[in-house]
Amino acid sequence: MVMDKKRARRVEKEEEERERGSEFAKLPQDCILHVFSFATPRDSCRSAVVSKAFYSCTGADALWERFLPSDYAEILSRAVNPVSSSSKKELYFGLCKPILIDGGKLSFHLERSTGSKCYMVSSRNMWMTWGHVLRHWRWISHSDSRFGEVAELVSVCWFDIGGSINSGLLSKKTWYTVYIVFELASDVYGLNAAPQKVSISLGTYSSDRFITLQQDDDDDDDKEEEEEKGKKKLRDDGWMEIELGDFYNDEGDQGEVSINLKQVEALHFKHGLLIEGLEFRPKI
Repeated sequence: MVMDKKRARRVEKEEEERERGSEFAKLPQDCILHVFSFATPRDSCRSAVVSKAFYSCTGADALWERFLPSDYAEILSRAVNPVSSSSKKELYFGLCKPILIDGGKLSFHLERSTGSKCYMVSSRNMWMTWGHVLRHWRWISHSDSRFGEVAELVSVCWFDIGGSINSGLLSKKTWYTVYIVFELASDVYGLNAAPQKVSISLGTYSSDRFITLQQDDDDDDDKEEEEEKGKKKLRDDGWMEIELGDFYNDEGDQGEVSINLKQVEALHFKHGLLIEGLEFRPKI
């Protein structure tokens, strides 16, 4: 009896939702598009199953034009390879996969569920102390690199690297997280003896924290949340990443977001780090 009542209530609720959806679908398409533009791309796609009217609206160029970044045409003009599409929706989802821009030294894509902009600064666009000295650093070809090459740490005792990106390139009013994307060679050494200090600055904002690039795979899983942020994770593209820190990009007019990663107190030699780049992704 209790189950019958619950089932009847669920059916009644579903009928009420369908009725509200059918009334909403009677609105002019421009009104529906305007409402959908305040939702996320993910929610708009989900609404397509509600009715034929919604399905028609969620495929409209006018809607996906609003989900694309306002400067998407300028971004496409900087693409290494032309990006083609038959609709704005197809273009949107095409840009959810990384494309190379600015001569292949910067990677761009959209965060699929929100449309926020993501960038990766290549290792070639980063700086390394003694980066021009081959016995300390070198650039090598790498088949799994989207940039075709990566920076390889040969041998240094003074570990000091960094990179930056113009905050105006990023989505406004958005919290971002910065990641270092890397691999460790089989003969890596020296990067676990002392933690590396990470500094992030943007305008008047600055933050410092410590990470360890060379971590033991059998580290204790029962760590505090802040420590978990500093753990390396395997990415879908096969690289590893470690979260370096967060910052809030207000109006994008604060100048450069600067990242510095160093270990200069313990002057033992370090070797075996391969750097793909620094990635800036919105917090979800």
